[in-house]
Amino acid sequence: MPTTLIPSRRVYPGSEVRLTCDFDVNDVATDPTTVSLIVRKPSGTEATYTYAGGTITKSAVGRYYKDLAIDIDGLWTFRWVSTGTAAGADEGEIQVRRSEFA
Repeated sequence: MPTTLIPSRRVYPGSEVRLTCDFDVNDVATDPTTVSLIVRKPSGTEATYTYAGGTITKSAVGRYYKDLAIDIDGLWTFRWVSTGTAAGADEGEIQVRRSEFA
């Protein structure tokens, strides 16, 4: 089952955010067959990233991340999806604050 780690700091346009997802089976870190991440910007634009496509990085067994460049304020949503032995999905959101200096 995937578990997403979400940044706890305030986020502003111009920031980079690391989205991390851990995959396990019975509490044992496990690599899924495929890993993908769908990110929706506040504008409604979606982008899909994949480990196979080289746009998601594996940092350890069962741990994957994507460094995401934040370019606009508003609510960003995302969904991790995995297949195979550690199949599952997890979703989250990041509220990007409007900068007083933009």
